[in-house]
Amino acid sequence: MQTTDRTQTSQTSGQTLLTGAIAQYFATLNAQDYAQTATLFASDGILHPPFESDIVGPEAIAQYLQTEATGMQLQPRQIEEQGDRTYHVTGKVKTSLFTVNVAWFFVLNPHDQIASVTVKLIASPQELLKLRSRT
Repeated sequence: MQTTDRTQTSQTSGQTLLTGAIAQYFATLNAQDYAQTATLFASDGILHPPFESDIVGPEAIAQYLQTEATGMQLQPRQIEEQGDRTYHVTGKVKTSLFTVNVAWFFVLNPHDQIASVTVKLIASPQELLKLRSRT
């Protein structure tokens, strides 16, 4: 039986490349396969979306993503390993209405599942007000 290390990373020019569960998170979200994205989370995994209450557990995460993430394209640009199983990813999210800079903070559990991901918009208050008026 062959197993895959879903958190394996490699270093190039001082940057950690996206691989494993984190790479799968972005790939499945961009494919709009929210059920598959949710399987990357631990049974008690938490999604901390911006401006929303925490979403807990794969089933609730899949439902939330189906409602809120449809049509989004995530473009991760840089990842930094910040400690044991903790990663910071920066990039952009594009929708049909806007593009915004985003930071994702991942914590993986010992089973290489996503224990939590916090999504933060990186924008000025004026930019956030513009986004709010468009949605």
